[in-house]
Amino acid sequence: MSDVPILPLTKALTIATSDSGGGAGIQADLKTFAAFGVFGLSVVSGVSAQNTVAVTGLECLSPGLVTLQLEAVFSDIGVDTVKIGLLGNPENARAAGAFLARLSPRPDVVLDPVMVSASGHAFLDRESVEAVRELFPLATLVTPNIPEAEALTGLKIKTEDDYVRAGEKIMEMGAGQVLIKGGHSGGTKSDDLLVGPQGVHWFTVERVRTRNNHGTGCTLSSAVAACLARGEDLEGAVRLAKTYVAGAMEASVDLGRGPGPLNHFFPYYVYGKLS
Repeated sequence: MSDVPILPLTKALTIATSDSGGGAGIQADLKTFAAFGVFGLSVVSGVSAQNTVAVTGLECLSPGLVTLQLEAVFSDIGVDTVKIGLLGNPENARAAGAFLARLSPRPDVVLDPVMVSASGHAFLDRESVEAVRELFPLATLVTPNIPEAEALTGLKIKTEDDYVRAGEKIMEMGAGQVLIKGGHSGGTKSDDLLVGPQGVHWFTVERVRTRNNHGTGCTLSSAVAACLARGEDLEGAVRLAKTYVAGAMEASVDLGRGPGPLNHFFPYYVYGKLS
C-alpha cells in the first residue's frame, strides 16, 4: 500500500438521469469523477431505459425527492462542484434550480443542456427547454453541442463567427461562460469554443474516428466539473477534459449493436481479448 497515491478529498455532484446502458448519464458522470480521483455523489432526477441502439423509456422522479436528495448531500457531505445533466422535466429542473439558488456560497456549476440522445431520441419538450434556460444564471459554465446551441439561440452555426455569436447570446441568457462543443462540425479537428467575459478561446484536438461516442457530452462536462473540483481554472479544466475525452474515445468499447461507450478508465486499463 506504500505506492498508493494520497489525494486531497474533493467531491463532485451529478444531478442527472440514469442510463441503463452505462455509457451516459449518471453512470458516465460517476466514472469520470472516479477517473480524476474525485469522489462522486449523485442526485437521480430520472431513470431511462436505453442501450447503444435506442432510448425506450424515461420516467422522472418527483421534484420533492430530487430536493430531498440535494438536502441529504449538502447537509452532511458537502460538494465542491456540481454537474447538471438531463433533468427530464421542468418540475425537476426548477426544483434543482430553487435549491441551488439558495446556496451561499454556491459551488461551481457545470450545466450540460442535454436535449437529444446520440441515438436521436428527443429528451425535452419546449417547456422543459425553457426550464433548463432558467438554470443558466446559476451556471459557471454551460456546455451545449452545436445542435443544442442552435436550438437555444435560434442561430445556425457554420462559421467561427457563428460560434461566437451563439456563445454570446447564451451568456446574455445568464450563463457565466459557454463552451460550444464542435463534435458535430465534421472535419479532421474537433474544435470547441469557450466564450466568457474575458473573450474567446479555442480548444482543438485531432478528431477521433470511431462510432463509439455514446456519452461523450456527459463525459466532457463531468471532466470539467472534476477538474474544477481539483482546483483547475476554467480554461485549464476544459483543456484537460478535452484531452481526457479524446483518450477515452481512442480506447472506446465495442459494446452492443450501436455506438458503444467510452472507456472512462483508459489511463488504468483498456478492454481487449487476451491472446
